[in-house]
Amino acid sequence: MMSETASLLPGCGRVPVWAPHAERVELARPEGREPMVRADDGWWLAPQELPAGSRYAFVLDGAGPFPDPRSPFQPEGVSSWSMTVEAVCPPPATPTPRVLGGVLYELHVGTFTPEGTLDAAAARLDHVRDLGVDTVELMPVASFPGRNGWGYDGVALYSVHAAYGGPDAYRRFVEAAHDRGLGVCQDLVLNHLGPQGNYLAQFGPYFTSRHPTPWGEGFNLDGDDCAAVRDYLIGAAHYLYACLGVDALRLDAVHAIADDSPLHLLAELSQRRHEWTARLGRDLTLIAESDLNDDQMITPVERGGMGMDGQWDDDVHHALHVAFTGETHGYYSDFADAGALEKVYGEAFFHNGTYSSFRGRDWGKPLSPHTKLDRFVVFTQNHDQVGNRAIGDRPHEKLSLIEAGSQAALCLLGPFTPMLFMGEEWATSTPFQFFTDFSDADLAQAVSEGRLREFSGHGWEEIYSGSVTVPDPQDHSTREASVLTWEERCDGPHADMLAWYRRLIELRRAYPCTMHELKRCEEGLSLSRGDLTVVVSRLSEDRPLPEGRVLATWPPESSSLVAGGCVVVER
Repeated sequence: MMSETASLLPGCGRVPVWAPHAERVELARPEGREPMVRADDGWWLAPQELPAGSRYAFVLDGAGPFPDPRSPFQPEGVSSWSMTVEAVCPPPATPTPRVLGGVLYELHVGTFTPEGTLDAAAARLDHVRDLGVDTVELMPVASFPGRNGWGYDGVALYSVHAAYGGPDAYRRFVEAAHDRGLGVCQDLVLNHLGPQGNYLAQFGPYFTSRHPTPWGEGFNLDGDDCAAVRDYLIGAAHYLYACLGVDALRLDAVHAIADDSPLHLLAELSQRRHEWTARLGRDLTLIAESDLNDDQMITPVERGGMGMDGQWDDDVHHALHVAFTGETHGYYSDFADAGALEKVYGEAFFHNGTYSSFRGRDWGKPLSPHTKLDRFVVFTQNHDQVGNRAIGDRPHEKLSLIEAGSQAALCLLGPFTPMLFMGEEWATSTPFQFFTDFSDADLAQAVSEGRLREFSGHGWEEIYSGSVTVPDPQDHSTREASVLTWEERCDGPHADMLAWYRRLIELRRAYPCTMHELKRCEEGLSLSRGDLTVVVSRLSEDRPLPEGRVLATWPPESSSLVAGGCVVVER
């Protein structure tokens, strides 16, 4: 349980810092230094309260100065001064649509608009609302090195990235979303910190070699002095909920969180979330990105689970991707199975105790009976599945618009919780490429060279029908190429696709999923959703429309089912 000192709002008042092994901690400010006061459990306090807008840092036994691990704002970058902020917690939000069961919309603040700021993103929320979306999901906003990046190299979990506008702009974004009836979900990384600007180890035993991760030593969640480390991570979630007003958190790659404690960090977070829900008077949702294919993730803590409300389901994406694109390299290979799509629509996981050739072992567990499928978040695109391709190309660049629209119908009208990735609703011409902005020359070179190695061979030449020029993550043009072109959404096929997405979401709301079934049929694929039937044709010749009241067709105003076309009928 958090100590009274640790529970103080970060970056306010007497700016507490945990440094259990330091003999002397000084508060550094531009005008000088002064000793801090030792408190309980390894915590230190500034000798007096600092007004909002004060720049400060900490000096530990003469080393430093280092920015505050719980800094709410790093206006000059992750290695410079921290800044205090006003201790403002937003009022309770008006009720927003439930997250799970609705439609999510993932966006990257830095490329959603040319300005790349939260205020500019807020100005585009009318588009998201009019599309029919229920919740906006932001890729990580915790401060990271440089101006441009995906955010998964964040190093200050309480601080909103300065280039995006900082905490005040974040609150304005949340308020703008709530005013439009939209919920806000924040992607939060609790499995690692980035390599540049990460000073946590200077303050105390935040990391341990007992739990190595792909990014280095893992967080110390189960060793000596681990209570304050757990409080640090759980406190970041609390800060987003209570002080910045978010409605949901998407927790990145939780399978990489190693914790041998009797109560896993995720389970503790779930329990604390219930306390916060009661205190804040509004629903707070937790969604995990998990690679484990195990519904223990969404099993209540009292029944031995992690207590998450929902989890991402990559298997549904993989099955849809292979069914429409025909790509079978890497982790897609097993999904070439003729029954893969039907299996995931019935059982959520394709690998549910079966052999995974990509992993070289049996993987996953069967879904528990009566588990609601809307607890699984699915997608045809997301930042990973697009950005981790060699050139960041979107599925509709390989598919025809007819096929892309049909794929969208199966995703949006299925039994799961669908998530769109910014721009897919109008079949944007913009890729989403991997980009970074490290100032450390050795690190920057390693990232650029590593990206080239990753896509040398492995079948990518075959996928792209020739040699591939992989964009350099450190080149600013890579970010620029990923910025959405908003003007095109009103033109020709882009406008048609946007209207199709809006219609699908309308039908999703109008026809609840009381039952579902996906099966092969004479025309191709048939998906039942309550009183709806969605038929997707994969045939080479036109087929007559199925019987029933036709509610929507793709392509628009089609009088027959063309190859890859789609029709939605009311039975």
